[in-house]
Amino acid sequence: MLQRLKTLTASIRNAFGRTASRSLDATITAAPTAARSLRRALPPLLAITAVTAAGYGLVTHPPIQPVPHGQAAVRTNQFSGCTSEFRDGSFLTIPGLHEVRFFPLRDQSFRPEALAKAGGPSPLQSVEGLSLGLDMTVRWAVDATRLGELSRKLPDDIEADVINPAVQAVVYKQIARHTVREIFSSQRAEIAAALEAELRAKLAVDGIQLKGVQIGSVDLPADYRQGMDRLLADSLASERMRYTLEISEKKVKQTEFEANADKVRRETAAEASAREQIIAARGQEEAMKHVLPFKQKLIEQRALEAQAENASRVKQAEGAAQARRIEVDAEAAARQKLADAEAYRIAQTGKANASQMAAEGALLTRHPLLVQKAMVDKLSDKVQVIIAPPGSGGFIGSALLAGVSPNKAAPAAANAEQE
Repeated sequence: MLQRLKTLTASIRNAFGRTASRSLDATITAAPTAARSLRRALPPLLAITAVTAAGYGLVTHPPIQPVPHGQAAVRTNQFSGCTSEFRDGSFLTIPGLHEVRFFPLRDQSFRPEALAKAGGPSPLQSVEGLSLGLDMTVRWAVDATRLGELSRKLPDDIEADVINPAVQAVVYKQIARHTVREIFSSQRAEIAAALEAELRAKLAVDGIQLKGVQIGSVDLPADYRQGMDRLLADSLASERMRYTLEISEKKVKQTEFEANADKVRRETAAEASAREQIIAARGQEEAMKHVLPFKQKLIEQRALEAQAENASRVKQAEGAAQARRIEVDAEAAARQKLADAEAYRIAQTGKANASQMAAEGALLTRHPLLVQKAMVDKLSDKVQVIIAPPGSGGFIGSALLAGVSPNKAAPAAANAEQE
């Protein structure tokens, strides 16, 4: 060992010069004493170092590890190569003996940012040689039935080392077969289906299951986008014009068809109407054969009814005239009876009035003052007091009798009484 130290000293002397060599000589001289001290302190230091290393190992690599939610753990024995899978709970792992690797069981999404921009670090190239960007999303998952195999086969960063290279290889090849117009609009679905089919087969070899590929926006250069916008506008205008012409032609054909249909409809209606009239005429002709005898009988019946009604009216008129004559005769007889009764009444009334006047005349002859009394009775409501000259011996109402004296009135009354 001393020989080795001398050799090392010679090497340091040649490398660093004399100053370093002197210091090293002093160190070599004191080395036997230090070696003895080191031999005494080495066992405790080794024990402390072992305990510290064990504690650090337990802290940094705990023997009991939980399985994160949605992941699966694959434990590999470094000596035997056996693998064990754990999908929930916790498991035992021994540092240095076991190697643990976690795989996601849920679907993962990968978006290649380098391909998203036309001005990015690695843009895609169309068949025309135009740079473009493609926003796409790849949804993938690890084949859960091959976790033991994949833990030894797949790299740690699956997206960066497996999926990204596969996506770039497939996308560059597929996009280079199509024009920008096809990628941008006309064959987007076909391109996405082709990408998905080729990428699924490529990733299946590495134990990756492709769930789907979604293509988003296509990033084009500004100049080309403006030109494409104008081209699309012109194409849309042309398509619109073509559709407008087709619609106009269809409208013309529709009008022609409607006119022909209307013509056929009217001809059919006219024929049907003519047939209906013919059928109606035949029906009327057949009906007239039965209707004419019936109408003849109806006319005869109405004539007989008119004759019967005429005879009935004649009989009714004769009866009414006879009744009228009877009524007139009865009314004349009644009026004659009334006239005779009125004459008889007048005669009897005259006789009674004459008898009454005779009786009154005789009475007035015997009692002339009754005339004055009667006048007073009739004038009593208008005349309060009547003053007659006393001892006149005459009639108080002689002035009212237009100058007839009582003496002349008495013979007249006597004559009337005699009669």
